[in-house]
Amino acid sequence: MCTLQVPVQMQSDFRPALRMAFSSFGYRTPFRMSALALAPLRSYSASSFFPPPRAFSTAASVTDKPSICTADELHYVSAPNSDWRLALWRYHPPPQAPPRNHPLLLLSGVGTNAIGYDLSPESSFARYMSGQGFETWILEVRGAGLSVQGSNFKEIKENADAVSEQMEAVAKSVTNGVSPMQQPNDVSGSFSDSDSELSFHGEYPIGVTTAWDESKLVSKLTDILMRLSERLSGFLSDGQSRLISAKLFDQISKLLEDSQLSERFEEVRAKLSNILEKQQNSGIASQIRDLSQRLVNIIEEGQRSVSPQFIDMQERLSSTIEDFQKQLDLIVKYDWDFDHYLEEDVPAAMEYIKAQTKPKDGKLLAVGHSMGGILLYAMLSRWGFERREPELKAIVTLASSLDYTSSNSALKLLLPLADPAQALNVPVVPLGTLLAAAYPLASRPPYVLGWLNNLISAQDMMHPELLKKLVLNNFCTIPAKLLLQLTSAFRERGLCDRNGKFFFKDHMHKSNVPVLAIAGDRDLICPPEAVEETVKLLPRNLVTYKLFGEGQGPHYAHYDLVGGRVALEQVYPCIVQFLSQYDD
Repeated sequence: MCTLQVPVQMQSDFRPALRMAFSSFGYRTPFRMSALALAPLRSYSASSFFPPPRAFSTAASVTDKPSICTADELHYVSAPNSDWRLALWRYHPPPQAPPRNHPLLLLSGVGTNAIGYDLSPESSFARYMSGQGFETWILEVRGAGLSVQGSNFKEIKENADAVSEQMEAVAKSVTNGVSPMQQPNDVSGSFSDSDSELSFHGEYPIGVTTAWDESKLVSKLTDILMRLSERLSGFLSDGQSRLISAKLFDQISKLLEDSQLSERFEEVRAKLSNILEKQQNSGIASQIRDLSQRLVNIIEEGQRSVSPQFIDMQERLSSTIEDFQKQLDLIVKYDWDFDHYLEEDVPAAMEYIKAQTKPKDGKLLAVGHSMGGILLYAMLSRWGFERREPELKAIVTLASSLDYTSSNSALKLLLPLADPAQALNVPVVPLGTLLAAAYPLASRPPYVLGWLNNLISAQDMMHPELLKKLVLNNFCTIPAKLLLQLTSAFRERGLCDRNGKFFFKDHMHKSNVPVLAIAGDRDLICPPEAVEETVKLLPRNLVTYKLFGEGQGPHYAHYDLVGGRVALEQVYPCIVQFLSQYDD
């Protein structure tokens, strides 16, 4: 049995990297560990996954692609119900390759992009599979890699180029010994520095605000409270909305501690809290604005006080509102979960690939690593439950499971980050930034964070330069909302939908799709026992289980199944042999 052995000093060593990464997002609240709870999430109908996909393509021109993309072509397909454009890396089989009847879709893990499947010409699962005759496509789901937001081809290409340059800059900065300050796409802040400045007039050193500044503060505060009253487009439950509004009020209350204005503030706070708990109605906007005006007036009165403690009160209020607004912007921007991938991103990509390649039976082959394999399992479960004809001919999962309860998975380290309360303090987990910040401590003496390498690759299984590229370029930002849903895989009955009502394990026995499930013997993220939990749910005549790794080595950690030095000789041929049986 695999056990996770992590040095006791892990938290104290890793938290500086966490703080530095979160500071790049403008977080002021210290990182805290707290208990885990699953938040209620929105519901989508499985019968209305997506409209016909619209796509943008760079055709076959290599010069049009961002420099980070090493595929033959880069395509874009629209994600339904959003302005996200999903990147599809396409690899053409060479002329001498054997003919195949089905295209191959590759799905990556949580918070990762296409690079893990194409680290170098010598270590490229995507190139290997295309060399075996499979027209190979890698999907980058929303928020990953070169997937961007945009309304036209020019905007999409500009954003993709910017992402590519940013990824390369992060790798270069770490190589040169500079701390990375990578941020998620378009999250540098919604407001310029000048927005937080206040105007001062006349001779008053305490800073008497102008009517324009007061109006600006009232407008911003009203906007925040209106967004909370609307539950941030469905992200927040009623309880979470109360929690985050209480946090804002607490921050403002600290400005008035030990002052005569405190009681007046508490009166306004109680009225605002009462309004926020009510259902939206036509009069709520004017009520919130009136109370916001009263709150700002209280602060202004304190600002005019001769007491020194109020000298910077209004400026501090402005700063508090600015920071809070940016945090809400992050929550809204990174507003997706596992079900969005399952019901929108992957189906849209599959439809586009079928339209491009036209397989005779309308089906694809698929390989999924980590969360990519979980997505494939979830699709089989949905099709089995709905008694629908599957759109996949056969699948291969690498280090994937719907249930981690029986294993000692290192993913449990992320559970505190998925606390609903913590999700409001840290709406996104900047995994790429964290790993880039930690990389020098993991790869150089005295190897303070050397244990991180074992989560990614077993000893001597990946060339140092490829491991470096994987760490610095393969990981992205993860919405807390996504983690909230994925952590259900650590609870009884395993992974469930956002409503907590559909448990994917319950319907795996209804699947009629052949599955090859692969595990690595030294995988600390998805240990073999976790993989086996899902394997035993599938019909015996349709599932094949393979454990890679030997007593004396080589050993396989989480990413070695895709990019390990001997995967080319051991894992890849096994996958080709399995898929070839069903490519008829």
